Amino acid sequence: MSPSAVEPGTKLAERFRLEDRVHEAGGATLWKAIDEVLARPVAVHTFDDDFPRLVEVVTAARVASRLTDPRLTQVFDATEDDGHSYVVSEWVSGEDFSDMIAGGPLDPERAASLVAEAAEAMAHAHEANLAHLCLTPEHLVWTAGGTVKLLGLGIDAVLTDVTSDDPARTDTEGLGRLLYAGLTGHWPGDEQDSGGLPVAPMDDGHFCTPRQVTAGVPGYLDTIVCRAMLPESKRGLDPLTTPAELAEALASVSRPAPLPMPTPMPMTPLPVASSRSEGLDTAAPSRDGMSSPTQHQHQHQQRQTGGGLLSKIAMTVVVLLAMTAVGLGAWTLGRSFGNSGGPSAGDATASATPTAPAAATGTREVKPKSVSGFDPLGDGPEGDAHTQNAIDGKSSTDWHTETYNDTPDFGGLKDGAGLLLDMGEPVPIRQVSIEFGGTPGGTAELRLGNAKDLNELAVTGKPTDAVGKKDFSFGTAQKSRYVLIWFTKLPPFDRGFRGSVLDVKILATK
Repeated sequence: MSPSAVEPGTKLAERFRLEDRVHEAGGATLWKAIDEVLARPVAVHTFDDDFPRLVEVVTAARVASRLTDPRLTQVFDATEDDGHSYVVSEWVSGEDFSDMIAGGPLDPERAASLVAEAAEAMAHAHEANLAHLCLTPEHLVWTAGGTVKLLGLGIDAVLTDVTSDDPARTDTEGLGRLLYAGLTGHWPGDEQDSGGLPVAPMDDGHFCTPRQVTAGVPGYLDTIVCRAMLPESKRGLDPLTTPAELAEALASVSRPAPLPMPTPMPMTPLPVASSRSEGLDTAAPSRDGMSSPTQHQHQHQQRQTGGGLLSKIAMTVVVLLAMTAVGLGAWTLGRSFGNSGGPSAGDATASATPTAPAAATGTREVKPKSVSGFDPLGDGPEGDAHTQNAIDGKSSTDWHTETYNDTPDFGGLKDGAGLLLDMGEPVPIRQVSIEFGGTPGGTAELRLGNAKDLNELAVTGKPTDAVGKKDFSFGTAQKSRYVLIWFTKLPPFDRGFRGSVLDVKILATK
């Protein structure tokens, strides 16, 4: 596809309408586009006719599209065709790592928790033999929805023609550099990859350790950084050579929670959040004063968000009013409970918070005796090969339905399918926590009961969107043997539709 043939307004696959050119270099152009079918923004890479690595970038994108970890930016489509080659991926809005630490190092535990999430996601990618090779602060994003996203997996390395003889070690060192930057506010690498951060100081030809740069860095985090990227600085330490090893070393770190909301006073200008997308770094920034791809992206977002300060102030006022309304509602509800003795049996509340709420007093976690795909309306098993992934306690693995090519309603073949957890006997369930995949667009019901029959399993919770973490808590314990997660509409996946469950946790009364 020649550059002249691609202009704002061009529509690809009769679906993806190109809107704004974000960056172009080396024969690849990044666009912000609109998916007119699902009415959402997407990132689209288009390529010149003479782009030299077209086959490789499309292949990498297709491999990335099969990964299910929600912390990896999802690839929706990748097509290699005469005159119509492109890659469509998720458009991510949020604050990248370089923005977060531009004013100085983060709290050590928060820096470690963000990198731990990235390490777990990279470990999942390496299981599928897909590496990143280009990890910089601009690739790690804390999204507007309060989650970690890792950008550019597989695609950026091909776009910039980066290779490695030891991809696992290269990505581990990249993760170590991110942790170093979060702990110190300095980048232990080339200035062109620093995202505007100052380069870390050196001692005798080696980068100083985090504790030599910044006071207050915990010793165990200093050691982890040294094992990941500075093994020569501390003799006798075994190096960390894979993202999985680094993720295990950071396993005890508490996971990131949303940052506190800034107070509206004093009325100082607030930073404008940047929009991020898959594969921003299509070329290394030049050293002659020209803006980098990331700077292009910042400028693009600022043009779109004119009047950013007024918008921020208005949003803050709205949020404060909402908080006041919630507090008043809670006070009223508390008085109601005091007069009536509590909510009626079977009342359930679903929430989608980035961190799980504290377990109810007097509860215990219970594990199902068996897990199976549940497809009473179909003609065969539904994802039985990977049902254990839903109860292994890992967000990097998942159970998923079959992929349906035509429509999100199971191709019109049936009304639903799901995952059935058998507790072995009726147990008094107080809470069910479900971590769905990271793609919006699907819906699912939580059903409980004591018979392995769809009509006998009562709907106790019905989230409007089966994406991310959902918690279903019951004022009165629901004595049930079976827990059914029943998808009624599937979110998009690759070129079709499928639902996924990353993890399920069940609490019961002791």
